[in-house]
Amino acid sequence: MSRERALRRAQREAEQARERAVRQRQVARRQRRRAVVRRLTPRLRRGRSGRLARHSRGERAAIVLLTGAALILIWTLVDNLALRVALIVLLLLVLPAIVVIALDRRT
Repeated sequence: MSRERALRRAQREAEQARERAVRQRQVARRQRRRAVVRRLTPRLRRGRSGRLARHSRGERAAIVLLTGAALILIWTLVDNLALRVALIVLLLLVLPAIVVIALDRRT
């Protein structure tokens, strides 16, 4: 009787060892696949980059809103079309300097 139990236990342990080996191979294969995918996918830079990255969201919103307000004022208050276009171009050319002076930073 004890010999039969020992034989069944040995068979059970052998089966568990085989299952464990299969599981380990699957995990290793999955890890290798993930490593290959990680190596092949380009790394995305988190965070902001570029010229607008130096300003906070509120500063960027203020720049856009004030520029839009200036454009609307130019468009409504100036009657001559050539003068409107000239003022708008001048505003857009001088805008970086205005931002530097107003925010005390370089763009």
